[in-house]
Parts: sequence; structure tokens; C-alpha cells
Amino acid sequence: MNILGSLDWNDIFIVPFLKEPTLSTGIAAGAGGIVVLGALALALLLTVKGWWKPLWSEWITSLDHKKIGVMYVVLSGIMLVRGVLEAVVMRAQQVSPAPGFLSVEHHAELFSTHGTIMIFFVAMPFLTGLINVVMPLQIGARDMEFPFMNAVSLWLSVGGAALVMASLVVGHFETGGWTAYPPYTGINLSPNEGVDYWIWSLALTSVGSTLSGINFAVTIYKQRAPGMTLMRMPIFAWTTLCTAILMIFAMMPLTVASLMLALDRQAGFHFFTAAQGGNMMNFANMFWLFGHPEVYILILPAFGVFSHVIPTFSGKKLYGYTSLVWATIAIAVLSFTVWVHHFFTMGQTTNLNAIFGIATMTIGVPTGVKVYNWLLTMYRGKLRFSTAMLFSAGFMFTFVIGGVTGVMLANPTIDFATHNSLFLVAHFHNMIIPGVLFGMFAGVNYWFPLCFGFRLDETWGRRSFWLWMVGFYLAFMPLYAIGLMGAPRRMAFFTDPAYLPWLVIAMFGALMVLGGLAAQVIQIWVSVKNRESLMVPAGDPWDGRGLEWSLGCPVPEYDFTTVPHITSREPWVDAKAQGKRVIDPTEFVDIHLPKSTGLPFVTAMIATIGAFALIFQMWLIAAVFFVAMWVTVLIRSYDTDWEETISAEELRKGYEAHKHLVETTPKATFEDEFTSKNRGLILEEVV
Repeated sequence: MNILGSLDWNDIFIVPFLKEPTLSTGIAAGAGGIVVLGALALALLLTVKGWWKPLWSEWITSLDHKKIGVMYVVLSGIMLVRGVLEAVVMRAQQVSPAPGFLSVEHHAELFSTHGTIMIFFVAMPFLTGLINVVMPLQIGARDMEFPFMNAVSLWLSVGGAALVMASLVVGHFETGGWTAYPPYTGINLSPNEGVDYWIWSLALTSVGSTLSGINFAVTIYKQRAPGMTLMRMPIFAWTTLCTAILMIFAMMPLTVASLMLALDRQAGFHFFTAAQGGNMMNFANMFWLFGHPEVYILILPAFGVFSHVIPTFSGKKLYGYTSLVWATIAIAVLSFTVWVHHFFTMGQTTNLNAIFGIATMTIGVPTGVKVYNWLLTMYRGKLRFSTAMLFSAGFMFTFVIGGVTGVMLANPTIDFATHNSLFLVAHFHNMIIPGVLFGMFAGVNYWFPLCFGFRLDETWGRRSFWLWMVGFYLAFMPLYAIGLMGAPRRMAFFTDPAYLPWLVIAMFGALMVLGGLAAQVIQIWVSVKNRESLMVPAGDPWDGRGLEWSLGCPVPEYDFTTVPHITSREPWVDAKAQGKRVIDPTEFVDIHLPKSTGLPFVTAMIATIGAFALIFQMWLIAAVFFVAMWVTVLIRSYDTDWEETISAEELRKGYEAHKHLVETTPKATFEDEFTSKNRGLILEEVV
């Protein structure tokens, strides 16, 4: 038995280019080179700066929910860069004279990795990171219910992303799209390692997401502050709870379907092999049993973000809290009833299609309720257009367009004509980009001070918004047009000259989106450089309404010096109305926090190496690492020294220092909100 399995020198990224030097293989080799050189440059930087030790001790081994959330968002940002760059390359390919500069297989690999990355390794880590940072602070908790499991979830997601990045350097990714339907992804039609990269990267991240869902739900059920009933929870906590339930139940069909596909490919099973008694439609059903709840796993946290950003920058109480809660619950329940609309064209009966078409249209009702609630919150408010508010307003206008096209596609007869066209691609991006990315961007700009103690630069933030907003419209609205003209999706090139002007506009839009991403990188760079003038140590830089703004910026590791007693839906607003700038403490007592540990990182990296071994059929190595992974779990199970104590006196000193800081810092006005005069203060003017 070859210990290296199917791995050989031809799988190294540079070898195909040396054997057949074309522009397509050159681009692939260049991408692999960027990954390798980027990793080496990062290692060199960490070594020169002496950052290895603090990176390990303060971040990688941390169980602090805020730091784990930040690392999730960093992972998402790294993968977003790759996803957007791949989109630009695909657009450039389609505006080039046929057959373009990419091989058909290379283009198929690009759209497969692009979809996989943007859903599983951009959107999912982004929302999971934001929830990690904010949700415990909003419900009065000091950490997640299961801090160790929280870190394992993070590093499993990092491991899955690492496998996708590794496919640029060793071997190739699959070419069957992000859904990876058999029989194309079976062993006969896709014998190389590409589909296995898809299977095992998703297996790691889907297990991590399932664990996160359990953690979020239990934290909300068990860790809420005294007096915080369910109907006193912030809307973001409600959307997190519904998202967590969706994660728990919806990720499992994906995990099972991908593992069944692995058994078909490597163990001679025939779950999806029609010639041997299997049924390939079972894969489609299981995938979309995950896939449509997944849409709402992505969108509900963004809805929660908008439900905080819009009231804050409108200077008003959120309109229709109760209706928003029930709309959120309705969306979560209905999301499990519509999965068949993803394959209206696959041959089921018209009666079945009609039922799922009606269910799909129905789910638009609670979504519409939310939009009206946000609009009524803004009505007659004193609007302040921060970067977060701009992304929220841009979302509402753009998302409604996507919703209208979604209702169109819910009609099976219309869907039958447009399902395999670029019209559907435009609709999907019309929901995900403004609905998820804009929401996450708004959340980062809004809550960033909680983690780092300073605001993000507003000038570059607004520039990034306009580049993203205009770029989105230019990149995807033309696809509606040529989709209705008959342009099919998944095409490496087009020969109809009528499509070209629209594709050129879409190419320009993709470049603007890339510019928006670049502006966000510059925004972070400028903000870090000018952080002294952007510092908001007193907290509450936006006159916020949530409990999280009562803690100062950055929030201490233990979050709350004393757990607050909740008597209303907006206890922080009530405290400010009484002239208080800190929430009165209850009794100071010693608290216990989990110690930092490297075991979650080690466990997940062992699992990642084992998954890489499975991809290239290194069975012995995979078995060794599988056993090693469970050994680390057993080591943790017998660890009894896993807590550290923060004394009541230390908590008292922290509270008194924060109270002195906010009492000695002058107030700022709305006009000074985005200037250096705002040091994290409760603003004077109230609407």
C-alpha cells in the first residue's frame, strides 16, 4: 500500500504549467504561488515582529467568545478576498472572445470554488463570528455555555477553509458546482480528488456549524440575565436563536449527504448510483433540506443587525417588536417547507410543484413584515447616515428587488423557463449580497468598538459602501436581462453578440465590487493607524440601545462586572433616561472563566490533516490521525484544571475605573458623532 495514496508530483500546482504553459494553467499556477508566498510572507512577518508567542497565547488558545468571534470574521475576510477575485476572473473570461483564456475545466473549478467559498467560508464564519461577539453581551452572559466547544467549532471551520485553499496548491477542486450533484460527482465521471476536497472541507465546517448552533441555543436558553424573558430579548438574540435551531437541524442533512457521497466514491456504495439501485434525487433532496434553511441561517442574523442599526441611527425605538419576533419564528419554520423549489425542473409532479410554489410565496409575507417595521422605525426619526446605516438602507431597497424576483421564481412555470439561466444567478446574488454581506458589513462597522476600543474610519467606510452598492447593481442587474434573453448559467463563454454589452457592464460592476473590498481593507488600515483619534473608551459611541453598549470599549474579558437584573426590553435606554451612564452593580462576587488551551486548535488541525489524507486516499495516515483526534478529546475529558478565578475585588476595581472614566469624559453632540470629539459618549440630543 502506497502511504501517500494517490498523491504524486503532478498534483503540485506548478507542474501542469511546466508541462503545458498556457494562460489558463499560468493563472492556476499563479494562484497557487500566491497562497504559498502569502503563507511564507505571513510566517516571516510573525517571526520578524516576534508575534508568534502573543498570537498563540492571546488568540489561538483563547476561549473568550469575543476573540473567537473576531477570528471567525478574519477567516471570512480572507476567504472573501479569494471569492471576489475568482468572480472577477470569471467575468473577465466571459467578456473575452470565445473560448476565452480559461479552459472549460478551469472555469468550472472556479465557479465551484466561488460558490463553496462564499456560502460556507465567507457567509457562515461571518455571521458566526458576529453572533459570538455580540449575542452574549446582549443577554447579560459572560461567555458561551460551552467555551471549549466554541473554539473547536472555530478551528474546524478554519480547517475546512484550509482544505479549500490547499486545493490551489495540491491537486484540484471539483468542477460540479457548489451543490456537487451526482452522478457527475460520482467516481466514474469525477475520478480525481476534486469532489473529495468538497466533501471533506464541508464535513469539517458543517460539524463545526452544528456545534455552534447547539452552543448558541443553549447559551440563550441558560445564560440570559435575571429578568430577561424571551420577550425581553433583543431582536438580534431572537434571530440568533432561530438561526441556531436551523443550524442544529439543517446542517445534518448536508453532513450525511456528503458522507454518503464519499461512501459511493470510495467504498463501492450506491446511494446515488441509478444503475445499481440508488437514486440520485435523494442527494438533491438531502442537499436542499439543508440548502433552503441555509438561506435563512445566512439572512436571519443580518435581519437582527438591521433591527439594531436602524433604531440606533434613527434615534427611535424599534417599531413592532412583537411582530418582528413572530415574523422571525415564522421564517424559521417555513424555511423547512420550501426546499423542492430548488429543483422544480427535475421531474416531480405539477401538484407537488404547486404546493411548494405556494409555500415559497408564503415565506415572503413575514419577510415583508420586517421591511415595513424597519421603514416605520425610520419614519420621522432623526436619521444619521453612518456607514452601518448606509449599508442597512442599501439593503432594504435592493433586497426588495431580489424578493420580487424570488416570488417570480416561486411560480413553477416561470422557474421552468429561467431556472438554468443567469436570471436565477442574478436573483440568488440579489438576496445574498445585500441580505447577508451588507448586513455583516453594517454589523462590523456598528459593533467594531466593542472588540478593539476604537471606531472604524467613516470616510473610507462610506466609500466602500458606494463602491459595493453601485458595483452590485452594475454586476448583477444585467444578468437579469440576458437571463431573460436566454443566457444559460455555468457557461465558460458565450457566442451570442447580444450578450456582450451586458457582460461588459457586469465586468465593470465586478471591478467596482473589488474596489469596494479594497476600500474596506484601506478602511481598516487607516482606522488602525489613526486609532488614537478614533478611540471610544467610555463606550456607547452611537447612543446605542442595547445592553452591550453599557460596558465600555473594548469590553473586558469577563464582560460584566456584575450580571445585570433586567426589567424591560431596553434596560440601557431606561438607565440613560434616568441620567445614569453606567448600570448599577449588584453584589460583586468571584467569577470563574475558562483557561486558555491549545487543545481545540490541535484537535481541529489533526482532523484537517486526517481529512487531507482521506482526499488522497492515504488510508493509514487517515486512520492514525482519526485515532489521534479522539485522544485529544479524551485528554480534555480528564482535564480538571480548566478554570481561572477573577476576584470580586478585581471586578470592583474594574467597575469603578469604568465609572470614573465615563463620568469625567464630556458628552458629544450628534454633529460630533463621526469626529475625534466622540470618545465613546452618550449623545446629548434625543428624538
